[in-house]
Amino acid sequence: MTKVSIIIGSKSDTKLAGKAVKMLDELDVPHTLNVISAHRNPEKLASHVKNSGADVYICIAGLAAALPGAVAAQTVKPVIGVPRDVKLGGLDSLLSMVQMPTGVPVATVAIDGASNAALLAVEILALSDEALMNRLREYRVKRAKS
Repeated sequence: MTKVSIIIGSKSDTKLAGKAVKMLDELDVPHTLNVISAHRNPEKLASHVKNSGADVYICIAGLAAALPGAVAAQTVKPVIGVPRDVKLGGLDSLLSMVQMPTGVPVATVAIDGASNAALLAVEILALSDEALMNRLREYRVKRAKS
């Protein structure tokens, strides 16, 4: 059962997505990784959002960065945007994500902040999963000691 769907706009986002995958693996959270362009294949994106069964979406995108907004427009589940530094230091992507219209929120983390996106997804899921909350607490203690 997929808890987190990571969606990247192109294969060039794979390395950054790996940071989110690594974090979700470490905390034992079921996830998928899909390459779906909001611009080039909007029908496939709509179908994925409708049928994925995910509880939280992480969307990694650069440039115009429409992907998280396109996902948020199709679901009431949490969407976390990760702006990617492709041009303009990632500021173009960041501004695209944080300027969503009222009623279609996208939580947005730092530029290239895929690990934090995964942690935010885990925090959201842990609100209704005590075992996951305990794993998250253990992770935080381990991080504090290192």
